Amino acid sequence: MSLKPYTSPTYVQRLKIAFQYVVPQLGLTRVAGWFAEKKWGVVTHFVIKMFAKKYQVNLDEAEKTNPKDYATFNEFFIRSLKEHARPINQDNQALCLPADGRVSELGQIKENQLLQAKGHPFNLETLLANDFELAEKFKDGQFITTYLSPTDYHRVHMPCDATLKKMIYVPGELFSVNPFLAEHVPNLFARNERVICEFETVFGPMVQILVGATITASMSTVWAGVINPPRVKDVLVYHYLTEGESVVHLKKGQEMGAFRLGSTVINLFPKDTVTFEDYLKTGEPLKMGERLAKINE
Repeated sequence: MSLKPYTSPTYVQRLKIAFQYVVPQLGLTRVAGWFAEKKWGVVTHFVIKMFAKKYQVNLDEAEKTNPKDYATFNEFFIRSLKEHARPINQDNQALCLPADGRVSELGQIKENQLLQAKGHPFNLETLLANDFELAEKFKDGQFITTYLSPTDYHRVHMPCDATLKKMIYVPGELFSVNPFLAEHVPNLFARNERVICEFETVFGPMVQILVGATITASMSTVWAGVINPPRVKDVLVYHYLTEGESVVHLKKGQEMGAFRLGSTVINLFPKDTVTFEDYLKTGEPLKMGERLAKINE
């Protein structure tokens, strides 16, 4: 992981950054969540139509192609896709991408630091809510951060077959996570609200993190449902059995969670366990199910 030179923001950009610190993040997010769940008929359908037009959302690949088929904005935002719209890479030695979006950053975790954006490393332990035992498993490992824009499909899937071991809900800030602010707000991903999921895989532990943001009204997982709201002040840790009838085992490409309005996914892998595909570069557009990495023998 090489640190690129940091470029100081312009005056206008500094105003945009300052706005993020003073805007009532939680209040704005609650209002957005309230609106997104309302069934307002023609009003809801008009908003969906305008949103899809502005952000060039491809509704042709969705199960429901007509804005009038969605009762709420959230139903549209976490829309399901048609079968085979996202083919899953079938190589048993390969991991697949967990979400649509773009590569924010990727590389090696060095000295417990990940790269958020040029000039902005952040701390592994802080990202993992000071779970030092968990952080130790990813010392000198690999990471990839995927940014989901409003255009993207907002369900998150599994890169490989895996068994859930732990889930941690971390309360936090709700800064926007767009590329500009990722470049200019220090420790953004380690400050924002997030859901940390630890899995066991054939190559060892893997972490998949759903990071919240302004207007991200809620995050959910397939095993626990909506995680937030309600929003609590304390870190919540949930442990899961890895054997027996109640085990949560998910297959490669299977859905694991969703964002009610957009955000970011971070994946962590232990040292020397995977090798990312060469085409993956900062800013590279991604489609869920495509090849992410090969499992090292």
